[in-house]
Amino acid sequence: MNGKGISMITSQKAPAATGPYSQAVTAGDFLFVSGQIPLNPASATIISGGIKEQTSQALQNIQAILEQAGAGFDRVVKVEIFLKNMNDFSAMNDVYASFFSRHEMPARSAVEVSRLPRDVLIEISCIAYLGK
Repeated sequence: MNGKGISMITSQKAPAATGPYSQAVTAGDFLFVSGQIPLNPASATIISGGIKEQTSQALQNIQAILEQAGAGFDRVVKVEIFLKNMNDFSAMNDVYASFFSRHEMPARSAVEVSRLPRDVLIEISCIAYLGK
């Protein structure tokens, strides 16, 4: 903690940050999770497969970070999804929905982008509420 109510969160079960950023940061009652790509944390390689496999891995990485902060997907209030191809939206949505309770869906945006780090198909970031 830096005296301003801000602290870094790091999980060994998620890929290490590869640049000048943190896996996640708490600020007051909120947790801000940096964009996660489908990187296998053990091998530091992009997982093979299509959008379903890549979505699942990105969300597993987020799950590890949430758990390190003492939270779960039920605490997520906002998700941002960046897709290489909007034609993958439906397949991504099927996997995404399996990580959340149908009664506790967070706010969300999904946009198509021209390119993502390491040429992956998806990157996902989120904000979770840690308060009571």
